[in-house]
Amino acid sequence: MQFLNNIMEKYRPHFKKGGKFEKYGPAFSGIDTFLFVPNHTTKSGAHIRDGIDLKRIMIIVVFALIPATLFGIWNIGYQHFSQLGIEKSFLELFWYGSIRFLPMVIISYAVGLGIEFAYAVFRGHAVNEGYLVSGLLIPLIMPVDIPLWMLTISVIFAVIIGKEAFGGTGMNILNPALVARAFAFFSYAGSMSGDKVWVADSAITDGVSGETVLGTLAAGKDAGLSVFDMFMGYMPGSIGETSVLMILIGGAFLLFTGIASWRIMLATVVGGAFTAFIFNLWGLNSLMNFPWWQHLMVGGFIFGAVFMATDPVTATQTIRGKWIYGFLIGVIAILVRVFNGAYPEGVMMAILLMNVFAPTIDHYVVEANIKRRQKRKQKL
Repeated sequence: MQFLNNIMEKYRPHFKKGGKFEKYGPAFSGIDTFLFVPNHTTKSGAHIRDGIDLKRIMIIVVFALIPATLFGIWNIGYQHFSQLGIEKSFLELFWYGSIRFLPMVIISYAVGLGIEFAYAVFRGHAVNEGYLVSGLLIPLIMPVDIPLWMLTISVIFAVIIGKEAFGGTGMNILNPALVARAFAFFSYAGSMSGDKVWVADSAITDGVSGETVLGTLAAGKDAGLSVFDMFMGYMPGSIGETSVLMILIGGAFLLFTGIASWRIMLATVVGGAFTAFIFNLWGLNSLMNFPWWQHLMVGGFIFGAVFMATDPVTATQTIRGKWIYGFLIGVIAILVRVFNGAYPEGVMMAILLMNVFAPTIDHYVVEANIKRRQKRKQKL
């Protein structure tokens, strides 16, 4: 790394104020701070000294996503070859999945970071590290067979409209990764739903039956999967969302490091479990009859609860607000699953909707606290 640092030191003066590449200083600074810890400190104004910054928070979340990512890569190969009735070794399945997944990641980061750097140069501000996580989340919540050009347009829309239009990292009101998925779903519905998009190279796979559990249940059919398969993730679905075990491992890492809110995670699970349990009492269709605790293990529910709902920028900030926010996400997610036959997965819509209402929830929580304190003051 010292060799690389020497190269950066050599060209750094050209990108500083007065240098011939001053205009591109933010882009150079973004690369520099990504590779090395900045060697400068705050010179004026109040500031907080801490051992962690935004870049390290983003890196921790990326590490937490690794278990789900690795399993998702293997599952791409497993789902493809199981449809063909061909047995392959673990390494062969993983290699096939890597070939399909890596182009999605490369496009996500190249396009997303390219736009981030362009905005930084245009506005003359530092490059934010927020896209480090979104760049990996976007491919993980997409079906493996989505055309790469659709993924590209979805990333462009998410970064420009979902993030930069609000002022960049820390200012966006919607989760950028979910904005990308919502755009892809409503713009290219045929490539985001059905029984073919979840299996790689489905066009050459005869008799593909890669429908998700929720899609099968919405059609009134038996899912045909054991609880063990659902927990481990041996089923079709978005690349990173199938394995509850791997997601929980990542979630435990986030909780151990103090990055994510356990209140939001728990409240989301409680809200979803409560709503699914109520529907079990009615049992009017296959989705209502689906055991409430199994609702938590299919679709993107756990992935959304762990990695999406806990986004510190778009979630609520107050303690009581986190409970309300998470609980409503769980409730709305199951409501959409049960009542919207055309879209049997409601986690994306639930989180985006609550992203919009998060500031309102915090506002009323704070107002309620103020009123309680005023009443206590009057009694004194």
